[in-house]
Amino acid sequence: MKILSTKILAEYQKQPLIEAGFEVVENDFIATKIKSFDLKNINESLIFTSQNAVESVLQHPDLEQLKSKKAYCVGLKTESLLSDNGFEVVAYTDYASDLGEIITLIYKSESYTFFSGNLRRETLPKALKEAGIVFNEINVYETTLTPHKIKNPVEAILFFSPSGVESFLKENTIKKELCFCIGETTASALENKTKNIIIAEQPTVEDVIEAVIEEYK
Repeated sequence: MKILSTKILAEYQKQPLIEAGFEVVENDFIATKIKSFDLKNINESLIFTSQNAVESVLQHPDLEQLKSKKAYCVGLKTESLLSDNGFEVVAYTDYASDLGEIITLIYKSESYTFFSGNLRRETLPKALKEAGIVFNEINVYETTLTPHKIKNPVEAILFFSPSGVESFLKENTIKKELCFCIGETTASALENKTKNIIIAEQPTVEDVIEAVIEEYK
C-alpha cells in the first residue's frame, strides 16, 4: 500500500511504516528558514507555538538574556526543546487555542513576547487582544510553500500543518485518499475538501504514523 508523507520523515519515523508493509512516498511540501531579528522590547514572558521559533531563538547571539524569562508554548516537543536549553516552561498545551485560554484565565497579569513565523494563524494573538493582555510579536522564521505534483495514486496522505495542506492542494486534489492529520488545526484546513480524515491522538509525527498503522492493521 502506497502512502504519501507531506514532509520528509526521519529514518526512525519511517521505519515502522516500512516494517508494517507500506511503501512511503515523501516530499517536503513546505520549507522553513530562520531569519535574523532584534531582541528589543522583550516583555516579561515568552510564547512559542512551534519548534521552528525555538530553533531560531536558540541561534541568537543574545540568547542568554532570555533564559531568565518564563516560557509558554504549544507542543510537547517544543516544551522539551525549551527545557533542554535552560528555559523554564510554565505551561504548554497541544493547541494554540488552549494556550490562549490558560494565559487569559490564569496568567493575565503578565506581559508577553510572541516569537512567531510568517504564516502563523490568528488564534493566539486574537485571544490575547480580546483579553486585553499586553504583548508584542517578533517574526523569527519564514515558511514558504513548496508544492509538488503527485503523479501516481496513493491510498493515504499524511499532513503535519495547515501550510502543508495548502501547499499540497496547489498542485493536487484529494479524491478518495484517507487523510491523516497531526492535529485539529491541520484537519480544519481540509474542511470542504474531504470527510476522510483521521486525527492523531497526540499532535506528534510519531502519533500520525501510529494512527496509519492502527487504521490498516
